[in-house]
Amino acid sequence: MKIKEEKGITLISLTIMIVIISILAGITLYSGKQTIERAKLEELKTNMLLIQAKAREHVEEANFRIGMGTAEEKANKIPSIRQEIYENSEKLRKADNIPADFKITDTSACYYLTGETKEKWGLEKLEDEEKYLIQFDEENVTAEIYHIEGYDGKYKLSEIEQIQE
Repeated sequence: MKIKEEKGITLISLTIMIVIISILAGITLYSGKQTIERAKLEELKTNMLLIQAKAREHVEEANFRIGMGTAEEKANKIPSIRQEIYENSEKLRKADNIPADFKITDTSACYYLTGETKEKWGLEKLEDEEKYLIQFDEENVTAEIYHIEGYDGKYKLSEIEQIQE
């Protein structure tokens, strides 16, 4: 008499396969999430660096227009030159209602990046308007860039650049 051989998967082997597939899926999802977060951080850094490069050009132009002279003469020229370059020419919006998280004490040289400025600077692909704030510093020929939403509790480009993921 022949014994009938059954072919198929046992319940134990099926359970083991499901557990292994679940573990692999969990690892993949976790790894994918980290990759997406790193990509978002790098995109934010890149956008902020592009804005900073353009802003520095205008800081240098402002310094050129301020020119040589005594500290008092320079101080008298700064407000009109800022308005002429940053507001009239570059169409930046003077910053008001700056978030307290930014910890900015002197708001006289702070401007929001507008849609018109993004187009003029060739940055049309950036996200919604006025998410970036530029703090110009003519004395040190720099510009600090802030992002309204920030990343991991950091808002300034100099802080975001230090994040290692």
